[in-house]
Amino acid sequence: MCHYNHLTLVEREKIMYFRAQNYTISEIAALLQRNKSTISRELKRNSVNGFYQPVSAQSKYDQRREVCRPHKRLDDPELCQLVKDKFLEQQWSPEEIAGRLALEHRTNLVSYTTIYREIYAGRFDAPNLSHGNRGVVRKLRHRGKTRRGKNHVEKRGKIRISNDISERPAGAQNRSRRGHWEGDTVAGKTGRACLVTLVDRKTRFLVGGKADAKRAAEVNKVMIESLQGHPIKSITPDRGKEFCTDRYAAKICASTKMSCNSLFNCYSPFYFCSINALTRRPARKPWTYRSLIACLSLVNVPMPSIDSGAMMSPLPSSCIFFTLS
Repeated sequence: MCHYNHLTLVEREKIMYFRAQNYTISEIAALLQRNKSTISRELKRNSVNGFYQPVSAQSKYDQRREVCRPHKRLDDPELCQLVKDKFLEQQWSPEEIAGRLALEHRTNLVSYTTIYREIYAGRFDAPNLSHGNRGVVRKLRHRGKTRRGKNHVEKRGKIRISNDISERPAGAQNRSRRGHWEGDTVAGKTGRACLVTLVDRKTRFLVGGKADAKRAAEVNKVMIESLQGHPIKSITPDRGKEFCTDRYAAKICASTKMSCNSLFNCYSPFYFCSINALTRRPARKPWTYRSLIACLSLVNVPMPSIDSGAMMSPLPSSCIFFTLS
């Protein structure tokens, strides 16, 4: 730990006074209880034509101090505007922004932690927000929801965890075989229709459809229709109750002719993330989280518009090193 104290304006005025009285550098240092090297450097650095002026010396000190201290990365207007555009206009997440910039510039321009910090600090907020308006925090994927602690216990009912994600076959873990799917939903307005997406971990091939409601029965119907004709070795949905497997997994197995190993029960193809490891499913298509979809009701959106990708756009993906998916 450094215990060095910089010279103050009062000390600089004393230096000028003692020099006017023809005190030596050693005598001035002793009077100010400073090292004589400190006084020598101060006079050499801040004297002009042999004349030392305290106010001028303090001004030069302040300028040098401002330059040498670390600066926030997003104080750069050009970089700040680029990050703001990616986040607000193109709905990229902070991790996608940081990863893509690092790929394009071959250096870490800004970390996703810094972007998150600036978002919560209100750097990208519009001026004069009304009371209670949380600003662009609501633009984040989790909509600014409060995070629960690791000891939180769900009290609204629990889904049956048939198999943990760590038990998935090796072909699913290393993406070496087709047929290992990951499922998710993209909700529109609360209580309305939603999109059901299923992505193959190896090929990143996407299938899915629109469910009339974000309920297990409707989601199950879309999954059955979407997986017809595709190889199916496992399915890893998120922990939403719309993927409840107690009543519907057997129906999916039977309807899609899913090959179940005799050593496992009919629920064996379903694997769920640990409650503290929800980020272990990076194969999900990033653009399925477009903020635009969450602001709309999908009830009147025709399926051809969804199939054509009219509401989707490519985003950089971490599992393919932030190239555009």
